[in-house]
Amino acid sequence: MNHTYTNPVYPDYFADPFVLRVGDDYYAYGTSGRPQAEGRAFEVLHSTDLITWRSLGGALDPLDDPHARDYWAPEVAEHGGRFYMYYSAGTGDKGHQLRVAVADAPQGPFRDARVILTPDDPFTIDASPFRDDDGQWYLYYARDFLDGHRVGTALAVSALSDMTTLHGERRTVLRATADWQIYRHNREMYGQIYDWYTLEGPFVVKHGGKYYCFYSGGAWEEPNYGVSYAVADHPMGPWTEPDSDGPTLLRSIPGQVVGPGHNSVVLGPDGHHYLVYHAWDPAKTARRMCLDRIEWTPDGPRTNGPTLTPQPAPVRTDGV
Repeated sequence: MNHTYTNPVYPDYFADPFVLRVGDDYYAYGTSGRPQAEGRAFEVLHSTDLITWRSLGGALDPLDDPHARDYWAPEVAEHGGRFYMYYSAGTGDKGHQLRVAVADAPQGPFRDARVILTPDDPFTIDASPFRDDDGQWYLYYARDFLDGHRVGTALAVSALSDMTTLHGERRTVLRATADWQIYRHNREMYGQIYDWYTLEGPFVVKHGGKYYCFYSGGAWEEPNYGVSYAVADHPMGPWTEPDSDGPTLLRSIPGQVVGPGHNSVVLGPDGHHYLVYHAWDPAKTARRMCLDRIEWTPDGPRTNGPTLTPQPAPVRTDGV
């Protein structure tokens, strides 16, 4: 039988999609476009094949904080039989801070641990946990940089001493280096006017002894938004990017797909890695979850996405 799927793989609004594999099950967490059950933040979905998804409702019990009106970009890690959700909370695009919540099951409910992971930063978003082969955990995230040639939001990493505590030196992963990464010209921020650049949504995968940091750059509502990557020999860097005239992995397709980005990577039931991301339809009615297979080449990861035509489904094979 010829099994195929067509993007998007979930019909409703589901931005910043992160997919966690737990045994033979998959759980997707996303920034919600509508209120969730019991007032919880973030919608959580369940699947066994990465293609057919069922909503389980809301994941995170809301904070008792009037400044935490908006909840963005959840990612979940399992450690010691518990599940840790990293996310940001704030109001609009102001004052977001990284937090962590804990649950006993992947579907939640998650309850905030009352820890602000980056209390000295005025704006931090898009936390992404990564566990290296030696068991050490790291947290990648986006923060604001006001120095240098291209001011704006860019990527940093810190080691975790436990699942709720950062420690040691924070290191810069990537700063904006290209014109396509512009978010907005003449943006008022921190009492000044800047040409503001944005790198966000970091996600790290180890493959072939190298560390690959996938990220999104540009303006999330605009055609310049897309997915690129950098590579390093260590989780703390230094990182290098391939030469490119724009996003290297996912780009908008005029008249068909706008702003594909904010990806995660998950191992499919067929043993292949898949890029999970959101994309706008041309009318910008919603950001919806999409899926495309990654091919690992000698020159780095490649994908033929964003795809809109039927693609081979990640069907389980013997031994997977």
